Amino acid sequence: MTTNKLPESVTSCNCSMCYRIAALWAYYTANQVVIKQESNNAVYLWGNKLRSYHSCSLCGCTTHYTQKRDDGTNRVAINTRMVNSDILKAVNIRYFDGANTFKYVEQ
Repeated sequence: MTTNKLPESVTSCNCSMCYRIAALWAYYTANQVVIKQESNNAVYLWGNKLRSYHSCSLCGCTTHYTQKRDDGTNRVAINTRMVNSDILKAVNIRYFDGANTFKYVEQ
């Protein structure tokens, strides 16, 4: 995956899926990123089947998900845990309560 845009923030969510994979999501529209994937890609469709989680079938790491949003846009969420940590030192982490309230939590 490549993009030239560093996110202003990344999201840590505590829903059952995000909690288990320990993701920090950076959100983009589909036209802002280029996804280059090997054939060793496993896809898991979650919930209403509009969100597809993509993982490496060799190591199991979840790299990103794609989602068709209610407004018609296609979102790509990149798991920034797969990025060199030095790149994200200046990026704010926002916490999202996806398990209960479905709202951002103020820190």
